[in-house]
Amino acid sequence: MNNREFLMLLGACITAFVFSFASTPLVKRLAYKWKAIDIPKDGRRMHNHPIPRMGGLAIIFGFTVSLMCFGIMTRQVMAILAGAAVIAVMGIVDDIKALDAKPKFVIQIVAALIVVIGGDLKIEVFTNPSLWSDSAYLILPDGVSIILSIVWIVFITNAVNFIDGLDGLAAGVSAIMSVSLVFIATKLGEYSVAVVGVALMGACFGFLPYNFNPAKIFMGDTGSTFLGFVLASLSIQGMFKSYAIISFAVPLLILGLPLFDAIFAMVRRIAKGQSPMKADRGHLHHRLIDMGFSQKQSVFILYMISGILGISAIILAESGTLRAILLLVCVLVFLLVGSILNRNNNKTEDSDEKD
Repeated sequence: MNNREFLMLLGACITAFVFSFASTPLVKRLAYKWKAIDIPKDGRRMHNHPIPRMGGLAIIFGFTVSLMCFGIMTRQVMAILAGAAVIAVMGIVDDIKALDAKPKFVIQIVAALIVVIGGDLKIEVFTNPSLWSDSAYLILPDGVSIILSIVWIVFITNAVNFIDGLDGLAAGVSAIMSVSLVFIATKLGEYSVAVVGVALMGACFGFLPYNFNPAKIFMGDTGSTFLGFVLASLSIQGMFKSYAIISFAVPLLILGLPLFDAIFAMVRRIAKGQSPMKADRGHLHHRLIDMGFSQKQSVFILYMISGILGISAIILAESGTLRAILLLVCVLVFLLVGSILNRNNNKTEDSDEKD
């Protein structure tokens, strides 16, 4: 990356940050006017008073302005923006008047089709799982490639929406995932991907001062589904097309936190005989709160996990599998020990209070 490209990326990040930060108070007023208010009605929600949502509009605004100034409007980028616009409209309507899961699912598929068909962004290469095959990777048939790509985009879109349960969590984790995507994209020479990722990162950081605990405004489905959609689409353009042997592992690690949280949530709900889309209080951030961590502590723990997964993806892409695995094992051990110590401390405090 030369100096000009670096300055362009820096400009895209700053522009997105400024416009997202400046527009959030205006979006907050708009949310009150349109009655897009999150009223705590159940035990899943961590706030105890009504808070305006739809703050994702500020993220979208900063992101869009930045790309208009610095983006490279390739066919793929235009398709991502068109699909993201569909998702944004759906999110706004959902924040004002809650939509049922089925129409939202259909709209997400349509938006994914715009990216996959219109932008020709498909998962075409898949790591070969067979240990007895000489081929390190598989070239997917066109039909399978299209279906897999749509499933990936829709799933990640909802996965990021699932983790939007604590102040600042979805915005911060999305920013961290964007950083990882940008880092690898620049190494690959995917400049158009890097600009989109940087714009997304800057827009998230611009929104965070208003969204971090105690939040003055929530991003709502407007923001969380938009972020998930763009990140999923970027991962196809920048990751799956580039690393043949580890083509699936890199984006899996980068998007690992929302991805695995969503998988476990759906498995848990299906095991209980419930709809996989039924909301519950079993997500990772809920479990951290139940273990005794505060909202801010839980968010920083999940930031750290997302950051470590991103670093592992970069190491995997740059230095190979062994170092990435070693890093992940060390982090998992550290987190396990930390959670055990925290639980023991909480038990000690509870016993002291009883005495």
